[in-house]
Amino acid sequence: MSTTSIRTAPDLKTVLLATGCVLTLAMGVRHGFGFWLQPISQGNNWTRETFSMAIAVQNLMWGVFGPFAGMAADKLGTAKVIVLGAVLYALGLIWMAMATQPVLFIGGSGLLIGAALACTTFGAVSGIIGRTAPEAKRSWAFGMSSAASSFGQFVMMPVDQQLIQHAGWQNALYVLAIVILAFMLPMAWRLREPPVVAATGPQQSTMEAVREAFGHKPFLLLLAGYFVCGFQLVFIGVNMPAYLKDKGIVDPSVAVIALSLIGLFNIFGSYFAGKLGGMFPKRYLLSSIYLSRSIVIALFILAPLSQYSVYVFAAAMGLLWLSTVPLTNGVIAGIFGVKYLSMLSGFVFFSHQLGSFIGAWLGGYMYTKNGNYDAVWIIVIGLGLFATLINLPIDEKAIEREQSTASTV
Repeated sequence: MSTTSIRTAPDLKTVLLATGCVLTLAMGVRHGFGFWLQPISQGNNWTRETFSMAIAVQNLMWGVFGPFAGMAADKLGTAKVIVLGAVLYALGLIWMAMATQPVLFIGGSGLLIGAALACTTFGAVSGIIGRTAPEAKRSWAFGMSSAASSFGQFVMMPVDQQLIQHAGWQNALYVLAIVILAFMLPMAWRLREPPVVAATGPQQSTMEAVREAFGHKPFLLLLAGYFVCGFQLVFIGVNMPAYLKDKGIVDPSVAVIALSLIGLFNIFGSYFAGKLGGMFPKRYLLSSIYLSRSIVIALFILAPLSQYSVYVFAAAMGLLWLSTVPLTNGVIAGIFGVKYLSMLSGFVFFSHQLGSFIGAWLGGYMYTKNGNYDAVWIIVIGLGLFATLINLPIDEKAIEREQSTASTV
């Protein structure tokens, strides 16, 4: 018989407010990096592949650090992880503004901002949300956090564009670094962990939780599906402004409005995905999302391109954008419990970021090689159909253990 200390949950409203503000900024700034692709490339006389590689490394490092940020959040508290993430985020933005050598730009910004995102986004905050929310409201709570990140995208797109236009791309990055610190640090303060209470009984260790997850087929299927999600979203988010210019839509406001529409409609998509996740099997909802993405993308590239078709595409994709997040985290919590939820979500998100890495890099590589993105669009559609199929057989039942005390905390 062993005794460990576990944290009691703070108020759900406080957790959702504080983590929502952090996600709003972290994801809002991150989604706007596509606006820096051309000015940074032109200012430093680089090809698009350099910037694309930096974003690819950033997404990969986000995934690599994700499980460790999750472990730290589960054991040391979410607040400390967010403070570290805010500092790294600010340093990474400053590095992006100052680096003039491709290798330094790719390595520095990729490492710093990748680690920062791991400490300030879904993997780091999912544990405290899952432990705070009652089981009946857990999927809804995850939906609310996803909606907050979408609100950040909606708000920050025009802010990023205006900062670049009026302050210059370098000063815009400095301003964002200050904003990150000014808002994230007070929100982390609100997530200070409450007093601990003693828990008795057999406890599952971290490595036991990892082995259990990777030995369970539904977890592996979630890994594969999330890889596709990352590939699709990062390819579209990073390359959309440049793609529209290549196709003759040179007005930068079209790309700004499109990315803002993705963020706006994703607020509703994420919220309702979380709400529906408490009513219907999450695997069927996930399959429906991936199938819908493939259909929407196919119609977009086949239809005549205009600013209105771009807006319709953005709105439709927005409904499907991060709606996978509350459902995926809900499946993980339902199967394995919430004690190691941040860590397990971090592992799944690592797969997401592998997809993001390839999606970001492949977009720049294929453009440099072929002068267009046509082949990558086809790959994006095919991967969506693949993800549609592999989510269907996921078994969402809670895993049975001989000693399950820790998993149900």
